[in-house]
Amino acid sequence: MAVTPARHTSGTASRAITWTWLALSAITLGSWWMAPGHSDGTAVPSVPITVLALTAASIKCSLIIQNFMEVRHAPRWLQLSTKAWLVVLFVTILIIYLI
Repeated sequence: MAVTPARHTSGTASRAITWTWLALSAITLGSWWMAPGHSDGTAVPSVPITVLALTAASIKCSLIIQNFMEVRHAPRWLQLSTKAWLVVLFVTILIIYLI
């Protein structure tokens, strides 16, 4: 079996991973900042904060799946099915929380 060449250079892949890592770190810091538990006030349930946290988690999952699990170079059906799975998961968790 012949070995096929990589689709991208190592510099480009390294740059994409670095930007992904920076985005994941920024989203994590943003999630920590919006959490009411680290302030002096009492933590109370908040629908907007929960929706933002779930959205941030979905974005982080998408970045990890696309960049670290190499789904962005996978067949189109796999890309679409992982995105659909994330949307179904996000909506299901949100519905469970709101009920």
